Amino acid sequence: MNVFIITIGSRGDVQPFVALGKGLKAAGHRVTLCTSSSFEPFIRSHGLNYGYMTDELLKLMDSEAGLDAMENTNGILGSIKTMIRLAKKAKPINMQMLKDSWEAAQAAKPNIVLFHPKALGGVHIAEKLDVPVMMAIPLPMIVPTAESPTIGFPNWNIGGWYNKLTYAFVRMGFGMYNGTVNKFRGEILNLHKFPKSSGVLQMADGRPIPVLHPFSTYVVPRPHDWPDNAYITGYWFLNRLNEWEPSPELTDFLDGGEAPVYIGFGSMAGRNPRRITNIVIEALKQANARGVIATGWGGLALDDLPERIFKIDKVPHDWLFPRMAVVVHHGGAGTTAAGLRAGRPTIICPFFGDQPYWGRRVHALGVGSKPIPQKKMTVEKLATAIREVTMSQTIRQNAESFGNKIGHEDGIANAVAIIEKTGIGF
Repeated sequence: MNVFIITIGSRGDVQPFVALGKGLKAAGHRVTLCTSSSFEPFIRSHGLNYGYMTDELLKLMDSEAGLDAMENTNGILGSIKTMIRLAKKAKPINMQMLKDSWEAAQAAKPNIVLFHPKALGGVHIAEKLDVPVMMAIPLPMIVPTAESPTIGFPNWNIGGWYNKLTYAFVRMGFGMYNGTVNKFRGEILNLHKFPKSSGVLQMADGRPIPVLHPFSTYVVPRPHDWPDNAYITGYWFLNRLNEWEPSPELTDFLDGGEAPVYIGFGSMAGRNPRRITNIVIEALKQANARGVIATGWGGLALDDLPERIFKIDKVPHDWLFPRMAVVVHHGGAGTTAAGLRAGRPTIICPFFGDQPYWGRRVHALGVGSKPIPQKKMTVEKLATAIREVTMSQTIRQNAESFGNKIGHEDGIANAVAIIEKTGIGF
């Protein structure tokens, strides 16, 4: 099969699809991954075909408006307000991304389309090409269940009606893009308007869209009332390239003392990375811990560091995390997964979006501390959390047990089997 994948966002929104693409390619399929042009070298380095898409949305998120939205977003209502604030600026960008993805799809000539829901064109491109389509989202946010509310809503124990109702707000959020989507359908694809009744989980003709969830059932158990076409596959891990080697300086640092604490917030440093850097350095000192600090993509600002702290830029998590005592990060789905697979205790300092959710899951599973929201992060809170998870034998044992369980899953193989069945059976 020719598989066409569309995704939009940061590296955490792209890397799992690269991992899946490699699994599909190994199974004999041709894969084209369409996303922001910033990721073209990354995608091609793993042997996949690249489909061009403008990276103007990433630039918007890295602008003052984007950084302000990131720092001032709380819960689902905050996310909706953020979407409204950015919608006007993002509208022409979204249309260009839709056009780019359509051009890439025509070149790829796919037999099946797989898309992240933030990539608005997936369903409509599949309809135009008359090929099957599947959604993939690494968090339990879109498929309704009476067992729990969607991400961002309070977990009030007032009944399944409330839990299901929260998913309507997700549909409303996607509904903000109806005008852009229908313009794309009419002017570019020559299709009729998309029925409002279809929502985000159905095609225009009412057929349900299968949904892949690349996370572990050990971390998020499958709700009993999910439909049969909603799958939890296990994580899609991208292992490092064989030729990667750590620097001698990093190896010497790791060999020079006790296992350090990893601290990295990816692209989530906001507009004041110096504040976060100072907290991190002082917290490591108070906890009497060695540290490995990742600068990330536009992340922490680091100048002179104490000799017990080592700065890195990009080091594969699957190599680094097993060598750590604790992993501290923003709570992105991919980084959370990597820390759990490594069997190391986790401390999540969430900024926005799904990050608070993963922080609560880590704590509920007994594999880490309570999350520390970045706005409330202090030296004392971070140092206390580091000491807690370092000294707790229960947390360390729980983390190791989860690592073993996740390590025996094969999420990519599971996903490939489902995709093949869907594509061949269409």
